[in-house]
Amino acid sequence: MKDLGITCNRMLVLMKFIFNCAIRWDILPAKGNPCVGVDPFEDNGARERYLTKQEVGRLFDELDRNPNVQVGQVIRLLLYTGARKRELLDARWERIDFDRRLLTVPLSKSGKPRYIPLSDAAMEILQSLPRQDGVPWVFFNPKTKKPLVSMFYAWDSIRKKVGLDDVRLHDLRHSYVSFLVNAGRSLYEVQKLLGHYDPKVTMRYAHLSPGALIEAANVVGNLVGRRKVGAVPAMAEA
Repeated sequence: MKDLGITCNRMLVLMKFIFNCAIRWDILPAKGNPCVGVDPFEDNGARERYLTKQEVGRLFDELDRNPNVQVGQVIRLLLYTGARKRELLDARWERIDFDRRLLTVPLSKSGKPRYIPLSDAAMEILQSLPRQDGVPWVFFNPKTKKPLVSMFYAWDSIRKKVGLDDVRLHDLRHSYVSFLVNAGRSLYEVQKLLGHYDPKVTMRYAHLSPGALIEAANVVGNLVGRRKVGAVPAMAEA
């Protein structure tokens, strides 16, 4: 039953993507995705994978060396923004407000527009990208002048070179959340950054490292004080 639920959830994601493409290409009306509002099956055994700072360092070192510069820029932006892959691959220049530092996604996974705040690191990458006359896309295939369809093979090569074979592109979004939560940012802030309308969805991403949990657990003991086990308070003198 668990495997069936996982398969159904994957099919739901695929169907949402197909209908959203049809909307983006003006085949369907703006609110014509019948999958909107359909909740996936609950997966209590959901796979969790979060990058550590050391793993990010290895990944970025490889991106510095890798000849596929454009894919490297997308990968860095995925980690700097927590955006979904297609939100970046379908990004257009007119949807980036450099003054307000926002990337507008006109049709997000929820079926509604969402606004992705752009950090200093994200802004540096976007401002460094070359533009080509007549091409509205931020990232595009140099031959077709259309958005990149897939970057799996480039990503697969990169992750294997640094020993991150089990890391998916979507895990960069998970890691974005993990770094935020472990830095003390509230779930409300994380919810807004991810564009979630339901806070319960955000909580699924909110991974706390063991070190952060121990630090939190130590708060009470540090506040009330500690005493050695078996220690007896000294008797007051008469």
